[in-house]
Amino acid sequence: MITCKKFGTTKNGETVYAFTIADGRSRVTILNYGGIIQRLIVPAKDGRMTDVVLGYNTVAEYEENGGYLGALIGRFGNRIGGGKFTLDGKDYQLYCNDRGNHLHGGKEGFNRKVWAYATSGNSLALSIISPDGEENYPGNLKVTAVYTFRNNVLRIHYFAKCDQKTVVGLTNHAYFNLSGEGTDVLGHLLWIDSDEIAPTDETMIPTGGFREVEGTPFDFNTPKAVGRDIGADDEDLKKGNGYDHCFVLKQGAGNYAKYAEVTSPATGIKMSCYTDMPAVQLYTGNGLNQKGKYSFYKAHAGLCLETEAIPNNVNVPEYAEKGSSVLEAGEEYDFIAAYEFGIAD
Repeated sequence: MITCKKFGTTKNGETVYAFTIADGRSRVTILNYGGIIQRLIVPAKDGRMTDVVLGYNTVAEYEENGGYLGALIGRFGNRIGGGKFTLDGKDYQLYCNDRGNHLHGGKEGFNRKVWAYATSGNSLALSIISPDGEENYPGNLKVTAVYTFRNNVLRIHYFAKCDQKTVVGLTNHAYFNLSGEGTDVLGHLLWIDSDEIAPTDETMIPTGGFREVEGTPFDFNTPKAVGRDIGADDEDLKKGNGYDHCFVLKQGAGNYAKYAEVTSPATGIKMSCYTDMPAVQLYTGNGLNQKGKYSFYKAHAGLCLETEAIPNNVNVPEYAEKGSSVLEAGEEYDFIAAYEFGIAD
């Protein structure tokens, strides 16, 4: 069942609605501003209902604060080096908003847009049209994201189509804390099904090559606490001031599979993650420093698992071979990310 109520008004006078999808005692609230997952409430091992995502209580806070909390990211999630790419011999220069690079859609990404909406059963469909030339991307791009919450599984199905050849990489930037607000995630147990990361330069741009995780702080093939190695003397960790890295998934592009599992020992809540994308960005909230819904968010107050193609693959052919973000005119972009909640054994 879906209920809808007014959440607030943007600085431009647009009405923002909050859609709550109930699934038994569990429920998720999604805003048509930025496609934001604003609340996600599931039971802990003692039965206590726990909000497991970070966020804000007002539209103004989402407009004024950084961090992309809970938002749908586009046109391109993560980073493009120098904000540049070339299609069919034509060079494109995007807005650079992160150390000389293009990050999460640029100056006014999809996280700051009010989306059209439609509901059906336990599903909410949000849609938007990004016009040709927005942020200097080519083509009129139509995007739809369908959120479904059923049997304690939050599923996001992303679709996009463009009338010109373009690049697109959609993701969601939810910060999860399975212990609830007011704690950190350093004690969460994390497993990621990956043997390689994409190492970066000093500005967090992957420029080529892969780094094997075995024997490094990036090896989560056996579940371990997020904070166990986060302070290790490691060049890549230091660049990100913690984990902010792309893990290449063993399953490969187009193969829908479980790629990660996160558990809070405190609440017993377990989140199993699924996708058919080739990679995921693990971000441990290293830069968080703002007041949230119920508490002040410090570093590591939440963690993100952003399903994606490898960042900067539009400029690195060996990354594009793992899954390209180039979308041909008329071709449909179609992928899924899902998060299943339960109690750990």
